[in-house]
Amino acid sequence: MHLKTHTDDVFRRHVSSYLEPAIIHSWNAKQCTALQSLTEEDQVIIGGDMCADSPGRSAKYGCYSVMNMQRNQIIDIQLVQSNKVGGSNHMEKEGLRRSLELLEGSGVKVESIITERRPRVQKFLSEREMKHYYDVRQMAKGLSKKLHRLGKDSNCGQVKKWHKSIINHLYWCAVGCASGAEKVSRWKSILNHIQDIHIHSDPAFPKCLHRTRVSKDPNKWFKPGTAALKRLERVLTTKRFLRDVENLSPHYQTSSLESFHSELLRSAPKDAVLPFIGRLCRLYLAAMHYNENADRPRKRPSNGYPLLFPEAKNGGHPGKLVKKEPTNFYVFNLIHLVFTEVVHDPQPFVCAVMLIDEPQDKPALDDAVAACATLQ
Repeated sequence: MHLKTHTDDVFRRHVSSYLEPAIIHSWNAKQCTALQSLTEEDQVIIGGDMCADSPGRSAKYGCYSVMNMQRNQIIDIQLVQSNKVGGSNHMEKEGLRRSLELLEGSGVKVESIITERRPRVQKFLSEREMKHYYDVRQMAKGLSKKLHRLGKDSNCGQVKKWHKSIINHLYWCAVGCASGAEKVSRWKSILNHIQDIHIHSDPAFPKCLHRTRVSKDPNKWFKPGTAALKRLERVLTTKRFLRDVENLSPHYQTSSLESFHSELLRSAPKDAVLPFIGRLCRLYLAAMHYNENADRPRKRPSNGYPLLFPEAKNGGHPGKLVKKEPTNFYVFNLIHLVFTEVVHDPQPFVCAVMLIDEPQDKPALDDAVAACATLQ
């Protein structure tokens, strides 16, 4: 067809000269406004999580996202390169450290933070004496896998009957407790409950709160001293698990952050080979899109809510709430910024890009030659 189009070099030149500076300027302005408003609040609850390349891919970059849980708003994104922090295992801690330094430098008073159970993150936040909560769903997910494996054993068939109830009990323990010790007491009471014992010796939780009922299936109760009960007790009362139950989040969870990470995969796929600034700009675009559409209203379809049959629900059929179509006003604002300001005077915007500490993938040629010479 003999169609003419721009080459990749021309595209990269336009992107680096106009689009990327406009995206970074727009994100910095929105972030500054958000942080300024947070300085006026006394109790800010944040959530943090990292999205990184999975094993088998490059595992070069890790994106650490911080969300204001009360507003359901992304307030910071840190892109960490693994070989600059000593390996991919250190990316999450480094991203969290950078984000907390930014929040503290901006005058934001963080009341607590909600994350997954990562030992490095636990130790880091403990040293900073920050109130740290754990996401309940992630703990329930790990526990569910252990219960599923245990229920497959021939002498542990009763575990299958209690699987869902035990997971629901974990969620119930996370809310409505005045202290972490009460959460642990409620959690340990499940061992009595599954034996049809509803009066407990722990004064923090002396008895079950449900009404007395006659079971239709008397065979579901565990017998004291059986091998199945002992094995289940070992799963439910490990030292680390009880310690983490004490710190279960009583209010917000990181499910919103996981929704944002799903949006990240659309803007910056894990298998896409992108330069550092290029990937960072895509992350900023995803954050602006999420912040604009996170709390958009729901709509009711004319034929009712659709039912889903996800494999993870093991036969469950939850209804899916449908939201209105997302908007893209941030895109029109970026286009307006490019053609009214950046094109006419790109230098101030390019200077803002140059202030970003971009890690270099390759050393200078002279340094590489000198390093090889010292090895010989």
